[in-house]
Amino acid sequence: MHSKAADYSAGPAVSFPEMAADIETFPNRHPGREYTITHTCPEFTAVCPKTGQPDFGTIRITYVPDRACVELKSLKLYLQGFRDRGIYYEHVTNVILDDLVAAVRPLRMTVEGDFHVRGGISTVVSATHEKAGGGGAGGRARARTKAGRR
Repeated sequence: MHSKAADYSAGPAVSFPEMAADIETFPNRHPGREYTITHTCPEFTAVCPKTGQPDFGTIRITYVPDRACVELKSLKLYLQGFRDRGIYYEHVTNVILDDLVAAVRPLRMTVEGDFHVRGGISTVVSATHEKAGGGGAGGRARARTKAGRR
């Protein structure tokens, strides 16, 4: 008896450019100093594209700004825009990173999605960007996924 593995691939990459355009920034008043900003959204919600059920989690954004900082109201509205979007944990974490990097152009940024337990498994996805010439990833985003039971 043969078993065929289910295909849960997300299919083609999905982006939401209309949402990214709404991320506002303001000038960094201390561009010569490296300092860290952390924003936490403990009530992030999206929709599982497989089941249609809501997914809940905490999105944590940590970055070292260069010339711009993200404006918080626009960040809140941007993140709320995922409430009715069918998107996997891994993809949404990377989409948020890509959109924020495009808007803010930070020296370094990490987006971590810490998603609630579903079916006995919790998932944490962390994606990181470093500006070219700043060492590390050389401007490429790196993603790491950890899943475990709680």
